[in-house]
Amino acid sequence: MQTDSEPSFTKNVLVAVDKSENSRRVVDYVGAMLGSAGGFHVTLLHVIPLPEEDYFRDDAARREWENAYRSEIEGFMEAYRRALTAAGFADDAVDMLTPRRYCPSMAECILAEWRARSYSTIVVGRQGLSRKEEFLFGSISSKIVNHARDCTVWVVA
Repeated sequence: MQTDSEPSFTKNVLVAVDKSENSRRVVDYVGAMLGSAGGFHVTLLHVIPLPEEDYFRDDAARREWENAYRSEIEGFMEAYRRALTAAGFADDAVDMLTPRRYCPSMAECILAEWRARSYSTIVVGRQGLSRKEEFLFGSISSKIVNHARDCTVWVVA
């Protein structure tokens, strides 16, 4: 039986992370805002950026690089998952996703994942670029805010 405090729906939240301190703040913010609310499912996303083919001398070197990279990200992804469950999310309400993908920009990779699944919210951190750098190069958060439609976008500073 469902009580008034348990929503009957689930909102899917995509949280894009890396190993930075800013990403840790993003995870803490999501935990504080939604952890005890119920009705939310979080997917922690870290895209493994595939270097160009000619970056590696052979397939063995590429596999070695990818294995080392995966080992590195497993640690911080698991720490983020534990932080969310400590904030009140159920174990089965937090997924980790680490696809290998070549994208012209990380924002396009995040948006591709958002399009592939039903996420009602995208959460990203702000990298702290200067106004000049952001104007010249753009930022992941700005690109997501400008291109995501029919969803909520949180940019955590």
